[in-house]
Amino acid sequence: MSPNRETLTSAGLLLLRVGLGGLMLVHGIPKVQGFSAMSAAFPDPIGLGSQLSLILAIGAEVGCSLLLIAGFATRLATIPLAFTMFVALFLVHGSDPWKVKELAAVYLLGYVSLFLTGPGCFSLDHCCWNKPKPPAA
Repeated sequence: MSPNRETLTSAGLLLLRVGLGGLMLVHGIPKVQGFSAMSAAFPDPIGLGSQLSLILAIGAEVGCSLLLIAGFATRLATIPLAFTMFVALFLVHGSDPWKVKELAAVYLLGYVSLFLTGPGCFSLDHCCWNKPKPPAA
């Protein structure tokens, strides 16, 4: 890939990471703020209990979104996010009309795409794990 194309691809991945992460924080932060009120009645689609389900949703929506924005442990961070959106799409909103579950599908597609592509060059992952390539002879 040419340097210009690699830069553009990485810029697109940065935009996708920051956009998805920031937008998901809008869903996660109110869960943190309303934890006490929500913990008893939060949906429990996989039988872990309402409180634990809420804690796991917060961990994904807040913790993993922050990792995604920073581009740190990106592929790992997309797994709980994608799982949360899979559960929302097929279990929590499974019988709802498409209009209700469409957002979960869009997030799921974004997270799976980031899992497959990785974070790009503008990420902490790239800074921490990619060793500079020796100059070509």
